[in-house]
Amino acid sequence: MLNFPDFTLPTEGSLTKLVDGVYWLRMPLPFELNHINLYLIEDDDGWFIVDTGVAGKRTAKLWEQITQQLDKPICGVIVTHLHPDHIGQAGTLCEKWQVPLYMTGTEYYTARALRGGYQGASNTPDVEHYRSLGLDNSIIEKITQGGGGYSQIVDPIPVSFIRLHDGKTLSINKRNWQVMVGRGHSPEHACLYCEELNILLSGDHILPSISPNIGVYSTEPMANPLDDYLRTLVPFGELPAETLCCPAHGLPFTGIPHRANELISHHQEHLSELLSACKKPLTVLACLPVLFKRELVGNQLFFAVAECVSHLNYLLYQDKLERTSDENGVYHYKTAEREHKIN
Repeated sequence: MLNFPDFTLPTEGSLTKLVDGVYWLRMPLPFELNHINLYLIEDDDGWFIVDTGVAGKRTAKLWEQITQQLDKPICGVIVTHLHPDHIGQAGTLCEKWQVPLYMTGTEYYTARALRGGYQGASNTPDVEHYRSLGLDNSIIEKITQGGGGYSQIVDPIPVSFIRLHDGKTLSINKRNWQVMVGRGHSPEHACLYCEELNILLSGDHILPSISPNIGVYSTEPMANPLDDYLRTLVPFGELPAETLCCPAHGLPFTGIPHRANELISHHQEHLSELLSACKKPLTVLACLPVLFKRELVGNQLFFAVAECVSHLNYLLYQDKLERTSDENGVYHYKTAEREHKIN
């Protein structure tokens, strides 16, 4: 079971103490998911920021309010992963305080690449990927125009960083914070676990009420991120049940092993539903109602397609599905003749 301790929900510009030396704050987001939880960890001579919110004047103003309340300067910025709500303000904060950025290598270099955009390269591979999934030309044009959406909500990223990796330990205020890497939602997502304080800063890897998006995109159309996600959930499921999990969205909770099992079961159920539905050949768009029971509009459709493909790719790699193309080059997925148990 999950338990939600009775912490005060931080209002904009305020802080809530979670444990000794760790504070929780929130920033608004211009998305359907309208907030992000950020954290501060106190060190001997300063404060580490963990995730930053999106770029923009509103977030910058809130950071001014927060830092004015602190009794020490900022001494480092830790970013769990490359998504805009986590890295958006990192460059500005690092520049303002002249402090290092801490990230895993894959996340850092991918963020730099995304912010750089196409840089003159053709978008043909992107277009062909979405055509193969059966998307309408008007939608394809919109999502492949390369309008620099990432750079609009991510400030310039520092040109140097300190690399985090799985198992690395950060010593903060004479306590050890172990980096635990989760994959799938992003390539090399860094979570921070302090055994002494019995707390995990889980970013998006483990959320209390929703599953993080596990998607396949045009950059790597044959990726298998769902396999990465399910495999890297396992070590988190071995953490003590009383560990306080502090996610990027939702409320802090205890019961990480239970939640890890719930997330695994959620995806296993989706995989089983797809196998059953694909006894007759289906396109990706025809598979969407199997996984999503609501109307999908705007960006919801984009992320839902990516999530659906991640499940289909997982089944392809396990030889549970077969994939063919029709005369228009659109993929169709059909359950393989031999029945297999999903691993």
